[in-house]
Amino acid sequence: MTEKLIYMDYQATTPCDRRVLEAMLPYFCKDFGNPGSTSHILGERAEEAVEKARAQVANLIKATADEIVFTSGATESNNLAIQGVARSRWEKGNRIITSAIEHKCVLESCYALKKEGFDVVILPVLKNGVVDVEMLKKSINDRTILVSLMAVNNEIGVIQPLDEISAVCRERGVLFHSDAAQAVGKINIDASMADLMSVSGHKIYGPKGIGALYVRKSQQVKLSPLFFGGGQERKLRSGTLPTPLCVGLGMACEISGLEMTRESEMLTEYKNYFMGKILNGLEDAYLNGDRELRIPGCLNFSFRGIEGEGIMLGMRNVCLSSGSACTSASLEPSHVLNAISIDDELAHSSLRIGLGRFTTFEEVDYVSSKIIEIVNRLREMSPIWTKGG
Repeated sequence: MTEKLIYMDYQATTPCDRRVLEAMLPYFCKDFGNPGSTSHILGERAEEAVEKARAQVANLIKATADEIVFTSGATESNNLAIQGVARSRWEKGNRIITSAIEHKCVLESCYALKKEGFDVVILPVLKNGVVDVEMLKKSINDRTILVSLMAVNNEIGVIQPLDEISAVCRERGVLFHSDAAQAVGKINIDASMADLMSVSGHKIYGPKGIGALYVRKSQQVKLSPLFFGGGQERKLRSGTLPTPLCVGLGMACEISGLEMTRESEMLTEYKNYFMGKILNGLEDAYLNGDRELRIPGCLNFSFRGIEGEGIMLGMRNVCLSSGSACTSASLEPSHVLNAISIDDELAHSSLRIGLGRFTTFEEVDYVSSKIIEIVNRLREMSPIWTKGG
């Protein structure tokens, strides 16, 4: 008999909430109009649905609806923010500051600009995974045009001090962008502390293929588009808007706003149980990232003497990962774990545990017990591991 499938990879993606799906369905076949074709009733209905969704996204992050630009997801939002600022402000400066633990789409966007002559500064982080704000202050010069630092890390779940970062950027007159894909819907976010902020639908129980970029209303915040067409989305993101996906993102944001507190309390209880069981039940097991400054649904452990892949092979009915979803096929150790001074051996032994809305306590208890069982078994078989390291 096949064991029940258990999902614990909520940082990679989330299942679409059925309430989100139900909200989307009418806009596939019934109210299928183009939101840009408002000369007839089907277009009007689509436009109304899109604008309602825009307001729902804005409400969750304490913004206004006219500050929300729909995109295909956080990767596009991040690229639009970083490259959009670079192309529109290059005459004012060419320095862009980011950190060593950012998502690959942020780092690769910055590396692409570096090849074009931009001065890209990659900030180190402290051992707990938090950006060194003092180092940020020292890195800003009069040619700095953008700081891009994530709100919550996708591998270790650490929350960054956005208020401190924002204060530094405002004081120095530098635009601040934050990739908030892993933060929105999980912790309270006030977008106004940033100039630009990225949101992803499939990280908050919405559909894949939809996201948003918050663009603060300000004369200073100007972006060059990545591609061109009909000029939709304030001429920043051309293309026919996918009404069902916009509706789905809006509904996902509304539900998250209503249920965030309850979910956070539940996941904090699960996180503490899981963390305590692993760290007390296994020798040479380590929690990666700050113990307190983290979202409740993300845990990242390393187990000395074994490979993380070996643990996953031992419980094929459990869906989890050994790092970021976009780099899960790579044999290289996690750049995030390397950035917080985790050696390659421990980095290769890491597991990311993602808990979410539909996780049960029974699943938490089963998976934590299974990890302990498998780690002990693999260590007994290992010719190199010795008790006590």
